[in-house]
This record gives sequence, structure tokens and C-alpha cells, in this order.
Amino acid sequence: MEILPYFMKHRNVWSNYDEEADCLYFHFKRPNNADHTEMTDDDIIIRYENDEIIGLTILNASKR
Repeated sequence: MEILPYFMKHRNVWSNYDEEADCLYFHFKRPNNADHTEMTDDDIIIRYENDEIIGLTILNASKR
């Protein structure tokens, strides 16, 4: 629920799913050039650019 504000803040959210890797990607900005990433305890990778969240990667997406 903590990530919901990032979805609502942006007019456009791009997503794609990699079936082979079982990863779901969300991009809040294009182009997005992350300068820092963080892995949460629940296998979500948060991508930052200048301390602003610009994307998420959800690992093992089909099992959620």
C-alpha cells in the first residue's frame, strides 16, 4: 500500500512482464535512468533517480 501514492502521482505508468524471468516492471518516468536501487524484504526492487522513485521491479510476480 505504501507504493500506491507513486501510481497516483504520475499521469502515465508503463509496465511490462517478463514471463521467463517472472518479473513485473513498472516505470513512472521515461526515459528512466536509475542512479540507486533498493531491495525490499518482499522481493521488490525500487529504482531511484535523484532520490525520486522512478520504477519498481516485482520479482516472482506470478506467485503473488
